[in-house]
Amino acid sequence: MLRQFMMLFAGTFFISLFVLMMQFLWRYVDELIGKGLSMEVLAQFFWYMGLMLVPQAFPLAILLASLITLGNLGESSELTAIKASGISLLKSLRGLIIVSCLIAVCSFIFQNNVGPMANVQLRQLLLSMKQKSPELEIPEEIFYGGIPNCNLYVQHKDLDKGMLYGVMIYRMTGSFEDAAIILADSGRLQSTADKQHLKLSLYSGEWFENMRSQELQGNASVPYRRESFMSKVIILDFDNGFNLAEASGISQMAAAQSLPQLIQRIDSIHAVGDSVGQRVAADIRTAVFQTPKISRADSLRALDLAKRGKVNYDSLFAKLSVERQRDILQRANSRIEMEKMDTEFRSMAAQDYNQREREYKIEILNKFVLSLTCIIFFFIGASLGAIIRKGGLGVPVIISVLVFIVFYILDNTGYRMARQGSWTIAFGKGLALAVLVPLATFVTYKANKDSVVFNMDAYRLFFIRLFGLRQKRSIVSKEVIITDPDYQRDAERLAAISDMARQYSEEHHLVRLPNPINVFFRYQPDNVIEQIVAELESVIEDLGNTRDRYVLSYLNQYPVISEKAHTRLFNRQWLNVASAIVLPLGIILYIRMCRFRLRLYRDLKQVRSINDNMIGRIAEMKP
Repeated sequence: MLRQFMMLFAGTFFISLFVLMMQFLWRYVDELIGKGLSMEVLAQFFWYMGLMLVPQAFPLAILLASLITLGNLGESSELTAIKASGISLLKSLRGLIIVSCLIAVCSFIFQNNVGPMANVQLRQLLLSMKQKSPELEIPEEIFYGGIPNCNLYVQHKDLDKGMLYGVMIYRMTGSFEDAAIILADSGRLQSTADKQHLKLSLYSGEWFENMRSQELQGNASVPYRRESFMSKVIILDFDNGFNLAEASGISQMAAAQSLPQLIQRIDSIHAVGDSVGQRVAADIRTAVFQTPKISRADSLRALDLAKRGKVNYDSLFAKLSVERQRDILQRANSRIEMEKMDTEFRSMAAQDYNQREREYKIEILNKFVLSLTCIIFFFIGASLGAIIRKGGLGVPVIISVLVFIVFYILDNTGYRMARQGSWTIAFGKGLALAVLVPLATFVTYKANKDSVVFNMDAYRLFFIRLFGLRQKRSIVSKEVIITDPDYQRDAERLAAISDMARQYSEEHHLVRLPNPINVFFRYQPDNVIEQIVAELESVIEDLGNTRDRYVLSYLNQYPVISEKAHTRLFNRQWLNVASAIVLPLGIILYIRMCRFRLRLYRDLKQVRSINDNMIGRIAEMKP
């Protein structure tokens, strides 16, 4: 079992990794196409992308491998043989459980050591790819400053033709005094052959250039020049070769940190936050209690007098002149605006620290969640494989995809809500585990008890009984009959059943509404119907050994009679009482029971009619 699981795990791991890489690649396909990247750069991109996605591929591979392994064993009846020998399911899975735990540990170690390095390298490559071939990265209706000494504005781009429309360029060669403004209806931006410059071809525009810093000959009265052109080519300095971007900013990301580094950075954020908080508190105390002319003690004394009603600031303010009042109000308003701006700036800084701390804590929990998911997915996959007992790549792949989609949606939703602060971090990252752990416990318990939780026939029978649907008999002629029916005795039994059915219908008045008190609170078993049904089924079973096609036809016409649906709603008395208390539900169930009483009346009438036909056919048969 362990050998088969490891072989399947190796195969499903690379399949899962390939699927995840294709999904990740689809998000960044625009960064790769048309950039002229070398094979070496592409190989590094795919290598680091694969390393980054390895921890996510582990749970999916374990889920799929365990499903196929246990499904194959169940389909070939090997799992049945193991249980028949006295070995329980959990005992037979001990080796696989140990291997899954080892894989979870390897996943955590991989995330803590290799994952941060892979994230830094991959983000560095992506940033470098964005900076390559800037003509593809120029946004519309936004000034683009990716070209040295130049700000470029484009109103519209046509990537198919490689054209830029509504071009505006602010170009500075030395200082602001040498700034030039270039307007053009359209243009084209291309790289030169040496990859060191950009060739900007402009069409139908004007060139405005400031010339204050230049030495003008004579007495020039115009400090700038204006030029109109139909076409013009400008060469811009730009290294278009592939150069790795600076990784200092990328290394500060939460995904680029190991567990000790994350804990250290959280402590640093707490230390900085405490110092900033103390500084803010000191500034607030200074702003409230101290002014350039009034000491803190005097300010407190004035506040105390004002509280006692001995000082009325409104009356003092009213005695001042209008100019003095206006000056005081302006200074107070200016001070309030400064304090407001300062508070907003400090709030933004505090939010930034809080956001970084949340990201670090989320990354810490993410390392543990992905590792625990390997173990949870194993129990889900192994249990479902033992229950469903379908091997191959059909049903296991479908179930694996469904389970992984549920996990991905819950985990991604919890991550986003926790990152933006709408949910707590523990709740956001624990949402997926809170759903999957009970599911794994439930399916493991059912698989260990050989439950028929996925038996479609059991669910079909339940809904048939719930909605009162008809069941049809299907009695066919047997090829080998050991004992022939006792026709004469069966005819006598059918006659007795008809008498019992007639007498029951006359005494119980099935077409009338039953007493609700008896239905919900005073249930009494209907032994007569149980006896009629048991006797009828016994006769049908005996006559099922017949070779006569007329008798078989009559047997298939017998209705399947429900023994208790016309007398009680549930088998347990407390459920009947509870349904009576919940009035809408009780009324619906009472109407359902009345419907079964009418059905029983028609079924008994049909039984008597078929019994007469059956007795007549038996009388015609030759002894």
